[in-house]
Amino acid sequence: MSESSKTPLTTDTSATIIEAGAGSEIVDCGAIPDSDTIHEWPVLLVLAAVQFVHILDFMMIMPLGPEFFRLFDITPQQFGLLVTVYTFSAAVCSFLVAFVVDRFDRKHVLIGFCAGFSLATLLCALSVNYQMLLFSRAIAGMFGGLMSATVFSIIADLIPKSRRGKATGTVMSAFPFAAVAGMPIGLFLANLIAWRVPFIILALMGLIIVLAANRLLPSVKPHLHALHQTDSLDLSNQFKNIFLNKNHIFAFLLIAMLMFSGYLVIPFISVYMVTNAGMQEHELPYLYFFGGLFSFFTANLFGRFTDRYSKKLMFGILAVLSLVPILWITHISEAPLFLLLTATTLFMILVTGRIIPLMALITTCVRPHLRGSFMTFHMSIQQFSAGMGSLLAGSMMIMTAHGKIMNFDTVGMIAAVITMVGILLVTQLKTIEELDG
Repeated sequence: MSESSKTPLTTDTSATIIEAGAGSEIVDCGAIPDSDTIHEWPVLLVLAAVQFVHILDFMMIMPLGPEFFRLFDITPQQFGLLVTVYTFSAAVCSFLVAFVVDRFDRKHVLIGFCAGFSLATLLCALSVNYQMLLFSRAIAGMFGGLMSATVFSIIADLIPKSRRGKATGTVMSAFPFAAVAGMPIGLFLANLIAWRVPFIILALMGLIIVLAANRLLPSVKPHLHALHQTDSLDLSNQFKNIFLNKNHIFAFLLIAMLMFSGYLVIPFISVYMVTNAGMQEHELPYLYFFGGLFSFFTANLFGRFTDRYSKKLMFGILAVLSLVPILWITHISEAPLFLLLTATTLFMILVTGRIIPLMALITTCVRPHLRGSFMTFHMSIQQFSAGMGSLLAGSMMIMTAHGKIMNFDTVGMIAAVITMVGILLVTQLKTIEELDG
């Protein structure tokens, strides 16, 4: 650490820190960082762990469908509700909490949400019937969505813009890591012992993360200074500041389009690969493994490129490239396993990867004292859009008498068109520096 960062803070320095916080340049202990990274990696590891348990909890329910059919005697529609209740609960609760989340230290907010998530996941493991399981999934979705929004708010508050793309890529590496390691281990334990075991482990991991966050995360409240200097505590003004800002509207529309287009396709990839493309059920783990493995490395690479080059340019490139696997995976017929895995791996790399520069860009488009509320609203819209995409795609597709899925190609075309609209929309998004300049 440089000697200047060890110097006792004067009144002038304190004022500078507030400005640095408003520009997302603070780190722990209220010190202004030099050009070297100061205590960022422990913070990023905690945030990545939060994302890991949230994502794995959401993903784990899907391959356990056959088990729930047998245990609880449910219909496919009831199982679909079991999956979508997670996203819709996250959307509704994120919207409601967004009005007040900026009143608190983000560290304490994240710890509280993570503790609630752990208890909800434990409740899921203890469920004895479908109704209890459905209720626990709704509660887990509520806290999971709130955790994710807080994670990205903390990244924006603590990590300088020059390193924010890399930081975002690091935290988003939790998704491929969940696919590569979390899913196979969870399914192995579910098959070896019981379906409840993965959720018990996730609950325990959540509690460990709570302890780690309490010890390793710095206090994150520079936004409170700006908040107390404004009338943002008034809910009507809070709503106006968020939703009557044209730049915010563009950001909301953009993430809604990207999530909607992605989740038109994502929930049905495994089923389509088996029913239409010739992949065997026992080969499905390869889909998650290779997709997650390559995405784990490319997520960090895309993050570095995002920091080095324009965030808008990086998003545009990845979004254009993502059109290839979107159309390929929704139009492919029976093919060798190698080609199927190539298509699904490219899909995971690019459809997940395009979110990295987008999230890094969006965090620069909102002022710090509104960032927590904005990101929580943002997460609400993201979850709602994902749920609506899944519902629309499911309503469009039909199953033939021969067990083939029809209209997945049409779904892919819609997803591609929406992606192209998103590429045009990103040109309208402006950073705070561009607006002030």
